[in-house]
Amino acid sequence: MDELQDVQLTEIKPLLTNKNARNFQDFDCQEHDIETPHGVLHVTMRGVPKGNRPVILTYHDIGLNHKSCFNTLFNYEDMQEITQHFAVVHVDAPGQQEGAPPFPSGYRYPTMDELAEMLPSVMTQLKVNSMIGIGVGAGAYILTRFALNNPALVEGLVLINVDPCAEGWIDWAASKLSGWTSNLVDIVMSHHFSTDELTENQELIQTYRLHIAQDINQDNLALFCGSYQYRQELDIERPIVGLNEDTVNTLTCPALLVVGDTSPAVEAVVECNSRLNPTKTTLLKMADCGGLPQVVQPGKLAEAFKYFVQGMGYIPYVLLSHLSNESVPSAGMTRLARSRTTSSSSITSMDSSRSRNNLNSLLEGNTTGAMDSQARPQTMEVSC
Repeated sequence: MDELQDVQLTEIKPLLTNKNARNFQDFDCQEHDIETPHGVLHVTMRGVPKGNRPVILTYHDIGLNHKSCFNTLFNYEDMQEITQHFAVVHVDAPGQQEGAPPFPSGYRYPTMDELAEMLPSVMTQLKVNSMIGIGVGAGAYILTRFALNNPALVEGLVLINVDPCAEGWIDWAASKLSGWTSNLVDIVMSHHFSTDELTENQELIQTYRLHIAQDINQDNLALFCGSYQYRQELDIERPIVGLNEDTVNTLTCPALLVVGDTSPAVEAVVECNSRLNPTKTTLLKMADCGGLPQVVQPGKLAEAFKYFVQGMGYIPYVLLSHLSNESVPSAGMTRLARSRTTSSSSITSMDSSRSRNNLNSLLEGNTTGAMDSQARPQTMEVSC
């Protein structure tokens, strides 16, 4: 197999400018309302499933929908070079999609576990055999729960701002604010953004404050927030390599954890990282980035996602427009056998090793976790 080229990321500027603020437009999509055991899910699909390849399935955070959470990333040119090889399925949590009607009086919103239990119906209805998940915040929690319950259906996860712990942040936020409904937007904003980000990035903050307040049904949002508030702890535990990795409850698929270095979720993501298999997990800390890395740094996240997918054995012949005029060499869009063996550097299989090392070398190169061949396995941590 041809060697992958090491490439260096150039600085990617935020996409939110005056001319495209709150422009979360979908392109070439089909919308579906899918019946599940716990109610109807609104799903938007780009493309059609391609052979035995997984789809890319996304799940958004509270206060957002698939458009405001993911369209900046998926409409980014370099991400489109990758996703042309996959169908993409965007899931909106119940009542959070654009133009959603209010729920009837007395409606019981699904729990976080029930939201995860709705996803098999989506995959069955769309004739999808497996998926690579990309989730943010509450969506990352839901996809993690789904992967724990259905490991055969999940080939990989990109988890942005994931929190494996039980309730906590809303209680803290509510104690700082008087009332619930009138301050729901402020509570959600404090979930997404740090204090510094709330004061410094005015264009981004104004865009999302208006979106949360005006584009999302406030009663429906309160129900989704309540479900996330009362989530259960994710019962996951870091395996001891060579001892209990086949019996301990944790993710079995490759995982890329992503967090901005000024995000309110940093501690939660680090905690989640400590509970996952270090041979299958990469922690990516994005510099000069807060609570929405997929919006503020879509180029860097697209580049990281490319190497993550390549490490799984899906290796597209991809040209990333901001890097060079030469495509990354590949063996075609082939799913390779992945026989993972324990490595003292925490990187398994040759293709996975190359791609994770490319993550390390390309993302402006500060590696937080030293890769000592004599040390016990540890998650690769990359700062960019």
